[in-house]
Amino acid sequence: MDFKLDNVVPWGRSFDEYLRMFNLTKADLKKKILDCAGGPAGFNAKMSSLGNQIISCDPIYQFTAEEINKRIQETAPIIVEGLQTSLEKFVWQKIKSPQQLLEVRMAAMNQFLADFPTGKREKRYLNHQLPSLPFPDNSFDLALCSHFLFTYSDQFSFDFHLAAILELCRVAKEVRLFPLLENFTGIDSPYVQGVVNQFREKDYEVRVEKVDYEFQKKGNQMLQISK
Repeated sequence: MDFKLDNVVPWGRSFDEYLRMFNLTKADLKKKILDCAGGPAGFNAKMSSLGNQIISCDPIYQFTAEEINKRIQETAPIIVEGLQTSLEKFVWQKIKSPQQLLEVRMAAMNQFLADFPTGKREKRYLNHQLPSLPFPDNSFDLALCSHFLFTYSDQFSFDFHLAAILELCRVAKEVRLFPLLENFTGIDSPYVQGVVNQFREKDYEVRVEKVDYEFQKKGNQMLQISK
């Protein structure tokens, strides 16, 4: 099935949110990082401005900045309206309201949009998608995947998750996945324990780590897998 921009919800997180979602340290930021399913996040732009090594991949990068921005403008009001009707499912502490969330997200996505043409020329934004990546084994020190795997468990099978995470483990020495919740449910994806068991059987080191980030209620854990 062809990837179409009108079928996706481009919704990017900020650099600060990445730090908190993935427990990223100063030492981590100096590693060679892959942000897989990165979407219109501000992480790559900020990392690049700091002189750090970063590649983001997502099928959304086949489109122009103008096309992506048009889709962002179309979907942002729908997302805010959805938040307004589901306030009880979220933690309104650091972010106080759906309107403030929109401001935070738009700032991150505008950072991405400003950086995207340059980053695409520099091959920091690549049109690739799981479960098949073109990178050699151990190309990266760390692979991050935010709000894709586990989030869309209703759309992607357990076998897809297993293949995707195996691929991330092939190209990176360590993998961190956030969150572990199925989208808008407040409960762990039904695939989490199966993934943990499979990778432990394959002699990977697997840990569920608490993080200093919780926007979805109970969504304050990441899965960390290393060789």
